[in-house]
Amino acid sequence: MSAAGGAFGGNRGLRPVPPEKGIFPLDHLHLCDLEKIEYLNCLKTASHQSEKCRDFSKKYLQCRMEKNLMAKQDLAELGFRESNVETSGGKVAERIDNRDQ
Repeated sequence: MSAAGGAFGGNRGLRPVPPEKGIFPLDHLHLCDLEKIEYLNCLKTASHQSEKCRDFSKKYLQCRMEKNLMAKQDLAELGFRESNVETSGGKVAERIDNRDQ
């Protein structure tokens, strides 16, 4: 066996570094269950078209931030700009990008 890799491979003694995004504490106390259920129900009724459930997604993320289940972050950085999506008759009409061209 190799001393550097350990019995099952990998680097022993080195602490893994978590990714910057995508990993956060689970909601073991069910603090945001209502928001999660509303979002999942919306996805079911909207045939899993997440664009139609943006308000529920935003509400869920706000709950997680308020309850310290994820780092507080500006919602615009998460894709929730007020002028990001305009809807017309329930369909996405146009995306407006605020970037300089």
